[in-house]
Amino acid sequence: MWLAQAGLAADIAGSGSGIRVALAVEQPTGSVWHRDAWVWPAGHPDETASHRALERLCKFLLWSRGGSRLYVDGPELLLTFLTRHYATEPTGVFDARFMGPLLFGVPFEVVGVPEAEFPPTREASTPLGRHLDGCRIGFDLGASDRKAAAVIDGEVVFSEEIAWEPGLHADPQWHFDEIMDSLRRAAAHLPRVDAIGGSSAGAYVNNEVRAASLFRSVPPAAFEAHIRGLFHELQGAWGGIPFVVVNDGEVTALAGSMMAGVGGLLGIAMGSSQAAGYVDREGRLTSRIDELAFAPIDDAPDAPVDEWSGDRGCGVQYLSQQATGRLMATAGLEVDETTSLPERLVHLQERMAAGDPRADLVYRTVGTYLGHALLTYREHYELDHLLLLGRVMTGAGGDVIIETARAVLDAEDPAGAEAIVFHLADERQKRHGQAVAAASLPELR
Repeated sequence: MWLAQAGLAADIAGSGSGIRVALAVEQPTGSVWHRDAWVWPAGHPDETASHRALERLCKFLLWSRGGSRLYVDGPELLLTFLTRHYATEPTGVFDARFMGPLLFGVPFEVVGVPEAEFPPTREASTPLGRHLDGCRIGFDLGASDRKAAAVIDGEVVFSEEIAWEPGLHADPQWHFDEIMDSLRRAAAHLPRVDAIGGSSAGAYVNNEVRAASLFRSVPPAAFEAHIRGLFHELQGAWGGIPFVVVNDGEVTALAGSMMAGVGGLLGIAMGSSQAAGYVDREGRLTSRIDELAFAPIDDAPDAPVDEWSGDRGCGVQYLSQQATGRLMATAGLEVDETTSLPERLVHLQERMAAGDPRADLVYRTVGTYLGHALLTYREHYELDHLLLLGRVMTGAGGDVIIETARAVLDAEDPAGAEAIVFHLADERQKRHGQAVAAASLPELR
């Protein structure tokens, strides 16, 4: 039962007895997004179900846009439901804590006011990236490896990938030293370093680490004292040169936009998690957080549970190694329970290369997931281009995923299917394109 707020809203609105609800999500930085929704009136047998569907819409808005304040103009019972959800329900408390104190440093609020009192729609965009002048370092910090590249006037002269396991280390100094090591190794191939740009899994605001699984073993007090300002400290160690760090999904989207020369592009990397980023039709990064790994795409009551948020139906369980690892057993490809997800994926890719129909079934299922997810994503993004990458997309299985996703779109919305152009980066583009995009983030003074 795929997420279908637009279809439900149309059904309720068309009934003549539904109640229109106005929503807005606001960031403390000033960006605001408005959205319409519909619920059934009090006493309707599906009233509670429509409240639940609207909460799913709010969750998608929060994790795709990001915001510490949710404005609601709707029935009092709905406002009570949402307020209680974010205050007492475990999944709601998780969302409220992340969107409030963790990400934006303020309490999360549900505000019930008339729509006329909502702040006006506005979205900040930034010209980050596309700066190719000078001698630069680009880096990317992932869950299993860290990459760094030396770039001179847009040309990669050195790149290196080093395996690491940051999630196992509690000492902030270890993280500083490991990242510094990669930067120094890249700098050795440059006559000077004019700027450093990087990407990393997690949430970052003004170069501050707000939340990142890379540092999950660091105790809270040490995180606040040393990790939150880690990249400011690194910038200081390099003499205060221009230094910019953003979410890895944003750099993925920027790299795809730069390589293809297009805007209106959503990048999705299917790796250990689901990373996403968006570049608007003018080719700019926006203030959206694009954390689609935690945005819901499936409303089924038995949908798989995300281990971090405890919520069901989130994108990470459908468009990442977590999906392929779970589906292998269902398809009859038995693996030892102790086998890691990356190792399972390697086995799956080997079986796919050998022509095993069970492996093909896994990839076709992921492609079906992707096709239905795109129907939801199009409701929230001006989506003209889709860039797909990550280890799940590697090999023949990636082609099957795209083929199946296109078939879903053709079946569900033939006219709209033609509006999305798929892009699949090759290995060189993934390595060098990402490095150049990361390195291009800062503007030279």
